[in-house]
Amino acid sequence: MNKIKATIFEIQRNSYVDGPGIRTTIFFKGCNLKCKWCHNPESQVFSRQMMHYKTKCTGCGQCRQICQNTSGSCVFCGQCIIQCPNEARQICGKEYTVQEVFEQIIKDKIFYEASGGGVTFSGGECMLQADFLEEILKMCKEAGIHTAVDTAGNVPWESFEKILPYTDMFLYDIKAVSENLHIEGTSVSNKTILSNLKQLSDNGKAEIVIRIPIIPDFNTHTGEIRKIADFLQGIRYKNIELLPYHKMGQYKYEALNMHFNNYPDLDKGIIESYKKIF
Repeated sequence: MNKIKATIFEIQRNSYVDGPGIRTTIFFKGCNLKCKWCHNPESQVFSRQMMHYKTKCTGCGQCRQICQNTSGSCVFCGQCIIQCPNEARQICGKEYTVQEVFEQIIKDKIFYEASGGGVTFSGGECMLQADFLEEILKMCKEAGIHTAVDTAGNVPWESFEKILPYTDMFLYDIKAVSENLHIEGTSVSNKTILSNLKQLSDNGKAEIVIRIPIIPDFNTHTGEIRKIADFLQGIRYKNIELLPYHKMGQYKYEALNMHFNNYPDLDKGIIESYKKIF
């Protein structure tokens, strides 16, 4: 039995937004981009985290009374969660074996078959745990389940080669083509990302869906959008998804005591104008 483990922060069943049909989406912890607009801040680090929802907390102190840890560093025993009467605390992240994840995926196979759906591996950056990803993809393919990998592409090409035989579709994020702009928004260069996308396109073995987050005051000026459109003329892809910025992850930043970058609201007509460019 395969004992490789990965840290997962959510297994979302009945998803309609991460590929075709009804899907199960597996969210891996850990990412090597630091996108300022990230709506899943709990995905950024590999380790488990304690989330404290202050709006639910009444300050009763029961969590402090039950806590046996005197070092000041959480050991994730979970006693405070059990004790809290308001569900104000939550441990984010759990280690799973390949078999444990597959058991969750296979439960909904009948719905995948009826809807043309399947399983999507996301994050964070699921490809940073490539050995685990390879094994779970292999199991899904053997079971006849459609597979998709949602990635920012900032990994060695060898990681793509490892999973390509078992991946039907890549949901590939492009934040910006201009390298300086990409560094400003994500803290990393996009050279590897763009190079991998070209190789993936040339490889031709998997479908590619391009996903472009539309972030106010980052990539919303027409010049950058046109640069992305020009770059994609040399790429083989199935379709493009423009993902409007939203603030639905703000409460997670508060629960993790992290700074939230509050970008301005997106103009309602801007997406339609970008569609015309593409």
